Amino acid sequence: MYTYNEFDHAFVRDRTAEFRDQVARRIAGELTEDEFKPLRLMNGLYLQLHAYMLRVAIPYGTLSAGQMRQLGYIARRWDRNWGHFTTRQNIQYNWTKLDDVPDILDALADVEMHAIQTSGNCIRNVTADQFAGVAADEIEDSRVWAEIMRQWSTLHPEFTFLPRKFKIAITGSEHDRAAVKLHDIGLRMRRNDAGEVGFEVIVGGGQGRTPIVGETIREFLPKQHLLSYLEAILRTYNLLGRRDNLYKARIKILVAAVGIEKFAEMVEEEWTEIKDSALTLDAGKIAEIERHFAPPTYETIAEPVAPYDAARFTDPAFAAWTRTNLFPHKQPGYTIVTVSLKPAGGVPGDATAEQMEVLADLAEKYSLGELRIAHEQNVVLPYVRKQDLHTLWQALGEHGLADANIGLITDIISCPGLDYCNLANARAIPIAQRLSRHFSDPALQSEIGPITLNISGCINACGHHHVGNIGILGVDKKGVEHYQITIGGIADENAAVGKILGPSFPAEGVVDAIDTLIGTFRNIRTEGETFIDTVSRVGINPFKETLYANH
Repeated sequence: MYTYNEFDHAFVRDRTAEFRDQVARRIAGELTEDEFKPLRLMNGLYLQLHAYMLRVAIPYGTLSAGQMRQLGYIARRWDRNWGHFTTRQNIQYNWTKLDDVPDILDALADVEMHAIQTSGNCIRNVTADQFAGVAADEIEDSRVWAEIMRQWSTLHPEFTFLPRKFKIAITGSEHDRAAVKLHDIGLRMRRNDAGEVGFEVIVGGGQGRTPIVGETIREFLPKQHLLSYLEAILRTYNLLGRRDNLYKARIKILVAAVGIEKFAEMVEEEWTEIKDSALTLDAGKIAEIERHFAPPTYETIAEPVAPYDAARFTDPAFAAWTRTNLFPHKQPGYTIVTVSLKPAGGVPGDATAEQMEVLADLAEKYSLGELRIAHEQNVVLPYVRKQDLHTLWQALGEHGLADANIGLITDIISCPGLDYCNLANARAIPIAQRLSRHFSDPALQSEIGPITLNISGCINACGHHHVGNIGILGVDKKGVEHYQITIGGIADENAAVGKILGPSFPAEGVVDAIDTLIGTFRNIRTEGETFIDTVSRVGINPFKETLYANH
């Protein structure tokens, strides 16, 4: 993984010292809240319903064991003993005190972390496939390019105050685990006919008030031109993006207004001016970054791995976990482990300080000291030997981290909602908790099969409800929390926005409504069909009819 050099260390320390002075001036009354707000936002600090929330960047979702342990320490020392992992592969602390924030930032700098550009109208944390570098199906490790983009975009003087926040995602695999089509810019690594690796460039995706699936403006971009092409996109957006209307300020609105062909034409025109400038990445610079992500020294392990197969045969609970929480690794004898942060009745994405410290210990013991954060709000151990899996699973179980539900109905994505966020219209956490309890039976989850269920507390869609196979949106209906339900959303390479089924439900009716949808699916599916397969085959009407039969 990437490690800081002397410049990086000095840069982050200087930034922290600068913000310490700004906080002191705010506390002393020398800065008004209006003057302080843009300063704190560029350092990841929000003022929410009950307290300040600090959002910490986890670049492309990659963490060392030492960094995860420090996140646990921060939760214990300065928050209420827990943190919340988000759909941008970040972590949020929801109960920070303003005068403690500079100390937290110093503690982050100690382990090469920060909160820069996790908020504000700038390029946010670049997200990536959580399996990058180890996935059996990838073309190339996308983290190399995510790191190059991180260095380019951090405090970029031209793009620090864009019309609106800006999000980039990248995947190196044919199967998209990074939701690239739902970002302002999405990048998919491709091979051209000559066998060269480059990028398909997608623009104009996003969720929020106007959900749009991004469109391709360039089928193949050579690697060396990545930054100049991104700069051309950002310059076009920065010049023409709406600044007079908060809801029309995203690049997706600009692309929709001018048309994808015209937008691509404008980008290409801008690109011709800077294509061969200093932004061109030479082979030496690329190789320098690649060295940080060189594969570890793997053991030679013959397949099949007898202890692993024996444990699966003798321990049914372990076998169930291996069916849902393990993913193919490019190295024989190894596997990728996704650790669920979605226990029955739990808050999706939350981890206690103790759990973070345990995960750090287990990463050191079983995963070459590295972890990843998935945009689905789970934790990944990317380098686990198969012979260690049963022991690892037992250790996870001792700390409430062994739920066998990845990709199943209780693997819910949820934003914090009205419990914390002053933008929310309704609570999301209690709905997620009730649903995970209702569907907690492992046999039922297995029988339902793969499905995504996402919940947002407002139209900003931080819970990605638009692209859940089932999506739930909290709305305010004359001062009462209600929930609108969509089905048919998809977040992968076949990205699609879900369709609204009909009138919203009060909070007490949501579990029954989802139960009805699942019952309809079980009645009409054909053998082997997933929920989204059935929706694609029959449409929304059969679900709508049963859902509103007595409503």
